[in-house]
Amino acid sequence: MLVLSRRKGEAVIIGNDITVRIIDVRGDQVRVGIDAPRSVSVHREEVFRQVVEENVAAARSADLTSPLLQARRPDSSPGAAKPIPPPPG
Repeated sequence: MLVLSRRKGEAVIIGNDITVRIIDVRGDQVRVGIDAPRSVSVHREEVFRQVVEENVAAARSADLTSPLLQARRPDSSPGAAKPIPPPPG
């Protein structure tokens, strides 16, 4: 991890298109401004972790319903062999 000291108004450049600027410092709080392309996701750590947890929970939920959906389609049961297409020609 790179650790830097910055003062109010100073910035750190990441790559060619991301700027992290120190906006204000008050006691133990630091206001940070981030300028990044719209294609780059920027989240506070606690928000990012919550999104990851919700995605994992949603994936688990999908895994639980998957066998139910497969039971409705007899040709998609686990381990069912799929026919091999004949060779061309």
